Amino acid sequence: MAKSLGKAGRRREKNAEEALRLGPLADFIGFHLRLAQEASFQAFARRVRGYQMRPGRFAVLALIGENPGISQTALGRAAGRDKSTLTPALNDLVRRALVKRRRVASDRRSYALSLTVKGKRLLDELTLHARAHDRVLDEIVGLRHKAGFIRTLRRLAMV
Repeated sequence: MAKSLGKAGRRREKNAEEALRLGPLADFIGFHLRLAQEASFQAFARRVRGYQMRPGRFAVLALIGENPGISQTALGRAAGRDKSTLTPALNDLVRRALVKRRRVASDRRSYALSLTVKGKRLLDELTLHARAHDRVLDEIVGLRHKAGFIRTLRRLAMV
């Protein structure tokens, strides 16, 4: 909807949103984390629009690239995704010939995941965009505070 508005219309809409009372949400860290995550994901998605790659799928590619042979279970834990969201993402990446699944000989119910050559090339390209996106976030957080901020986010992820 915001795209259909002119600059003045978007400004009025933003001012109306800013006037919205948040009640207890105003002081909830989780609420603001979610807003920040969504804003970051949307900005990254815009940056890689031509690749038809969502941020979550980029994370899956990156984790598989760093951990060839990873199981779907371990990947789900590392990516913070459950089976109901991981499976469709993996199916899409396999269909696009970016990821290959190989049955594990010792456990025929389990798959080892790895990137294809095409997947590795795409991951390299996307990583350049992710680094550029992260530089924007670095400017917001401040490089002096980045390590501490990431430590805090990791602690929050353990809750």
